[in-house]
Amino acid sequence: MNPSTLTPSHTHRPLLLPSPFYSRRRRFRVSLPRCSSDAAAAAAPSPPPPTPPQRPPKDLKGIELLVDKLSPPARLATSAVIVAGAAAAGYGLGSRFGGSRYAALGGAVALGAAGGAAAYALNAAAPQVAAVNLHNYVAAFDDPSKLKKEEIEAIASKYGVSKQDEAFKAEICDIYSEFVSSVLPPGGEELKGDEVDRIVSFKNSLGIDDPDAASMHMEIGRKIFRQRLEVGDRDADVEQRRAFQKLIYVSNLVFGDASSFLLPWKRVFKVTDSQIEVAVRDNAQRLFASKLKSVGRDIDAEQLVALRKEQQLCRLSDELAENLFRTHTRKLVEENISVAIGILKSRTKAVPGVSQAIAELDRVLAFNNLLISFKTHPDVDRFARGVGPVSLVGGEYDGDRKIEDLKLLYRAYVSDALSGGRMEDDKLAALNQLRNIFGLGKREAEAISLDVTSKVYRKRLAQAVADGELEMADSKAAFLQNLCDELHFDPQKASELHEEIYRQKLQKCVADGELNEEDVAALLRLRVMLCIPQQIVETAHSDICGSLFEKVVKEAIASGVDGYDAEIQKSVRKSAHGLRLTREVAISIASKAVRKIFINYIKRARAAGNRTESAKELKKMIAFNTLVVTNLVEDIKGESADISTEEPVKEDITQTDDEEWESLQTLKKIRPNKELTEKLGKPGQTEITLKDDLPERDRTDLYKTYLLYCLTGEVTRVPFGAQITTKKDDSEYLLLNQLGGILGLSSQEIVEVHRGLAEQAFRQQAEVILADGQLTKARVEQLNNLQKQVGLPQEYAQKIIKSITTTKMAAAIETAVTQGRLNMKQIRELKEANVDLDSMVSENLRETLFKKTVDDIFSSGTGEFDNEEVYEKIPSDLNINKEKARGVVHELAKSRLSNSLVQAVSLLRQRNHKGVVSSLNDLLACDKAVPSQPVSWEVPEELADLYTIYLKSDPTPENLSRLQYLLGINDSTAAALREMGDRLLNTTAEEEKFVF
Repeated sequence: MNPSTLTPSHTHRPLLLPSPFYSRRRRFRVSLPRCSSDAAAAAAPSPPPPTPPQRPPKDLKGIELLVDKLSPPARLATSAVIVAGAAAAGYGLGSRFGGSRYAALGGAVALGAAGGAAAYALNAAAPQVAAVNLHNYVAAFDDPSKLKKEEIEAIASKYGVSKQDEAFKAEICDIYSEFVSSVLPPGGEELKGDEVDRIVSFKNSLGIDDPDAASMHMEIGRKIFRQRLEVGDRDADVEQRRAFQKLIYVSNLVFGDASSFLLPWKRVFKVTDSQIEVAVRDNAQRLFASKLKSVGRDIDAEQLVALRKEQQLCRLSDELAENLFRTHTRKLVEENISVAIGILKSRTKAVPGVSQAIAELDRVLAFNNLLISFKTHPDVDRFARGVGPVSLVGGEYDGDRKIEDLKLLYRAYVSDALSGGRMEDDKLAALNQLRNIFGLGKREAEAISLDVTSKVYRKRLAQAVADGELEMADSKAAFLQNLCDELHFDPQKASELHEEIYRQKLQKCVADGELNEEDVAALLRLRVMLCIPQQIVETAHSDICGSLFEKVVKEAIASGVDGYDAEIQKSVRKSAHGLRLTREVAISIASKAVRKIFINYIKRARAAGNRTESAKELKKMIAFNTLVVTNLVEDIKGESADISTEEPVKEDITQTDDEEWESLQTLKKIRPNKELTEKLGKPGQTEITLKDDLPERDRTDLYKTYLLYCLTGEVTRVPFGAQITTKKDDSEYLLLNQLGGILGLSSQEIVEVHRGLAEQAFRQQAEVILADGQLTKARVEQLNNLQKQVGLPQEYAQKIIKSITTTKMAAAIETAVTQGRLNMKQIRELKEANVDLDSMVSENLRETLFKKTVDDIFSSGTGEFDNEEVYEKIPSDLNINKEKARGVVHELAKSRLSNSLVQAVSLLRQRNHKGVVSSLNDLLACDKAVPSQPVSWEVPEELADLYTIYLKSDPTPENLSRLQYLLGINDSTAAALREMGDRLLNTTAEEEKFVF
């Protein structure tokens, strides 16, 4: 085709232009109106695309010119005239030259056929003529949207052709394809949003059917696909891919639900459902995003409704639309925030600049409030999705690198809200919204607010103190509470601030190392004005004054045993009393430093290689306590060095039982007598101990270590592997007493240690004496001598002796039970002797003993079974479960009953009548335990013999009757057996003898 204007007289611009996708197709050049959302893009216009060269319109040739001049009736009449004229001319020529009638008819047929062919050619050219005229007609339009369906139908009617005619239909499809190609923007440009409406309108104007139109869309897709294969660079490939995605998106919107079967993208282009979904989603998002550009901070309900309609037209899901709307609102807010941050960070920042930054934040809050108000609007269901509070999450300021900028803005807004000296309720609500917008954590926001509010509170508090307003107030607490309420300041935080102010004042007062009367009065005045509790005051003095005092104490301790002189003593006394510390607080501070030294001695004692080295380290600790710590405590208390300190350990020990005290020789030796007291001097202090620093077991182990050192003396190794033991005098026991005080051991704990060693020594030797568990008179005397030797009280010695004998007896009893040498009679005798069998014999062995006892009853041959004895007394004596015992009896009775019958028959065959009677009695005993049904035997005569033998044993009527039942013998047989019992037995004996 060669498109051009229809005639030279037309002034319209040519419409059909070369397609950007392929050179042989034509494209419409149309003027597209710019939508309002592109205002930003209009601000930076791009150069217009180059105008393609003009092409001439299609021309009619040959017979087409004649067909174009004739109307359909005229064309039919002309065709008839041509056929008739040709037939007549043929007839005349045939008559003239042929000379016969047949020649005339042949000429008429020949020329008539030629005329018919000419007429057919004339009518067959009509569709092509109509297509050329349609092409030239459409090419004359500058705007194809002005084309109407009636005009297309008029052209078809003018030439008497159908729109489904191949040539005419091909022209319509070609025009539609070029229009669609011209409407779709290139790959690098975005959709404007009116493409679908324009294509649908043009399709309806052309009157093209959906299948034909869909085939044109597929053809455009094929050409884009081919171009993707032909391009060589990556950018062009990406551009063609985007053009193909836009074609898919627009085509699906044009054909709606019918696109699933009209547009076979997957089959033709081998794409997946997910790729199609991505194409639709991405273009819908970009199109909806372009619509959002028109939304500003003054958005209203009408815009929200319009956006909702645009979303539905774009076929965008609510979730994606919500994300896009929130992203757009976030970007609007980020613009204000960026401006505000730029102002605050400006080097030329001034008060007006800060005000401008606050104004930007006010705009953010106003926009946020507007969006929040839309959530309660009656038409909220018609609004665009995503209307609600703004959040910076997921945007430019969502990250650790930008959080400091947001904190800076938040701090500036808090400072501005408190600039008037109070916090208004509306400002408080605005701060909460701002925190939510910035995504600040509650603790972060509270920390910023607390920091700013604390400064304002401190400033107003200083002003109130300077003006005397606070001091003159009737109620200081009410004044401070009112100040907190005005600033919305937490009273607890205010109390902490008051404490900080008091500490600062106290720190200033003790700068010279002591508190004078003026300092005390000033601190008291400040405490009253700020309503500081006594406990907080004491804590502050303990921390601040205590740290100074702790320094003095550490210097005193560091001086060592030889360096604690009068100058250090004076320094300690001055610091303890000049800093106005209570005695308890001063002792507590000194205790911390002293206990650290004690712990170091303990560590060295534990790390020592032997007991002697450990004892030496402990002795050093005792000396340090006596010469340094004792003097330090006296100086803190202000006591004279001549006053001796009573030892709590000694007082506690003297209150213990006299008998036990006198018997434990090692414990008796730690009681100082007058001579040793004068020799060793004053005792050590016992107020600072390690009671709370070491567990009880560790403290007792250390005490035991030194006690063993006192008992064994100092061991010295000499060459050739020999050892020399040097005994110590009783003064070591006094040092042991002081060690107990340092370790914080109570009198009971000390007694337990001494007793434990005595018990250990006594047990070791007593186990040798009582090796077989037998306690004789000679051994009792030997044990008494041993008790006196180790100094163990009588009651503890008896417990050890009983423990040893009980353990030995338990082993013997258990062995007897296992070997079956213990019966119930012996068990009951042991219980009467107060022997605890439950602890000596395990439950399993007691159950075994019960089973053996019951088995003996069932095999005793007496036929007796006492229910109370078996079910009650024996389980009670053995302390086993009675129900479980009953089950054991039943199980044994059932098994022994059949065994007793077999055994009785066996003895019968051996002619052991006495054994037969015993076995039958066992059978009756089992039956008494568990009543049985009559037994069965394959030789009934043997059952009769058993009955006869038992009959002659003079049994009780009850046993005889029960045996008759169990053996299945009726009364008549039993009577006959009683009458002929002797003869039957003799005969049987003779027969057996004969057989033998």
